[in-house]
Amino acid sequence: MKIGIIGAGNIGGNLTRRLTALGHDVSVANSRGPHTLTALAEETGATPTRAEQAAQGADIVVVTVPMKAVPNLPSGLLDGAAEDVAVIDTGNYYPRQRDGKIAAIEDEGLTESRWTERQIGHPVIKAFNGTFAQDILEQARPAGDPDRMALPVAGDDEEAKRKVMALIDEIGFDTVDAGGIDESWRQQPATPVYGLRAGIAEVTKALAAATPDRKPEFRAD
Repeated sequence: MKIGIIGAGNIGGNLTRRLTALGHDVSVANSRGPHTLTALAEETGATPTRAEQAAQGADIVVVTVPMKAVPNLPSGLLDGAAEDVAVIDTGNYYPRQRDGKIAAIEDEGLTESRWTERQIGHPVIKAFNGTFAQDILEQARPAGDPDRMALPVAGDDEEAKRKVMALIDEIGFDTVDAGGIDESWRQQPATPVYGLRAGIAEVTKALAAATPDRKPEFRAD
């Protein structure tokens, strides 16, 4: 499968490593240009490219950049992607630590991923946002393993969600359907499931235990 990854930080870099190891055709981009991705490309066999080219022909595109950088992504980001492209959003809103205040999230109550959808003009599937980057490489387990971790996955496009869940299964993790994007607050920072290393039953319970109020440390005010 052809996969474009926009963002080569901890999550983007380790997804590049895992997905190329599984035989996928991965193109990876960052904000500093392809010349800064030489080492990652040599290590993994991924193709370094510019953000506006990363989605060319892609079946899945992963957007894994700081939320403050999302509005600066190139217009037409998904031009040239497969018609049924699934877009994974790994983002989290950190207003005090990194992103500054995003009024639509804090004042209007948009979920982080609904806001991201509006910026890029395409539905997204929220996944990997509460996953420790190193776990992508170190915690993968075969299906049926009693120690296999489960990841929550939210999104409105059921076909795209199934595609993403199948990819996560291939990477080595179970999945739990966390509902639509308007329910994706259940996996935002400071919720019970965020950073949880557990199986399907515990992840399901953690999602149900979440409350919609954003914790003070994750508000700008």
